[in-house]
Amino acid sequence: MNSSQPEIRTVDITRYVTPLREGGSLPAIVEADDGFLYVLKFRGAGQGIKALIAELIGGEIARAVGLRVPEIIFANIDEAFGRTEPDEEIQDLLKASTGLNLALHYLSGTITFDPAVITIDATLASQIVWLDCLLTNMDRTVRNTNMLWWHKELWLIDHGACLYFHHNWQHWEQNATKPFVLVKDHVLLPQATQLDEVDAAFRLILTDERIRHIVSLVPDEWLSVDQSFQSNDQHRQVYIQFLASRLAHSAIFVKEAQYAAKSII
Repeated sequence: MNSSQPEIRTVDITRYVTPLREGGSLPAIVEADDGFLYVLKFRGAGQGIKALIAELIGGEIARAVGLRVPEIIFANIDEAFGRTEPDEEIQDLLKASTGLNLALHYLSGTITFDPAVITIDATLASQIVWLDCLLTNMDRTVRNTNMLWWHKELWLIDHGACLYFHHNWQHWEQNATKPFVLVKDHVLLPQATQLDEVDAAFRLILTDERIRHIVSLVPDEWLSVDQSFQSNDQHRQVYIQFLASRLAHSAIFVKEAQYAAKSII
């Protein structure tokens, strides 16, 4: 199993190409020293480093259960990078993001998933709904699907809104076992008719060892920004315990999703 566990590459950003102004955090297409283009998520953006942590954990859990996610990498921004950027807002963002950021491989030529045009089968829909219930991902709605269609395959992006419990550490233990009521707005909920089968399969994949490894990928410098914990290890352990508890009580969020699906008129 160890051979299939993710390892994250690190690159240096060499060129700012263009902003992606669809979101409030101003992600951008950039070029790195390996010659590839990436969609960069900035640590200095309004959602901060916690969005990067959620993006990393959420994306790698999605990959672990077999869903398609662009390669996630760590991306260094040098202190001098962006000094010649003429846009003052972008220059401020680059200055605030010196150090280690997160980026996803840029999939050129994609189209945004449109449920009115592209049909997703029940198994895949159920897998994605289950994943988003586990991660408490509120950001996969008709208004903003955060899915791309590329080479006739569905790819998941933008997991920065996952794990929203970490924006307020109070009562995180109780939050771990709560149903995910926002699943009622999930764009794929009407097609998610195989949640019980997916639940059984994915719980076997997401072992304690795999969850620990994914959480271990979070860089120390991201964790140390939050002073709520005595150590980075303690900080990591909360993420591990939260996810383990949600997995152990997955029947709660599965039933909530099934109830929400029946309530759709």
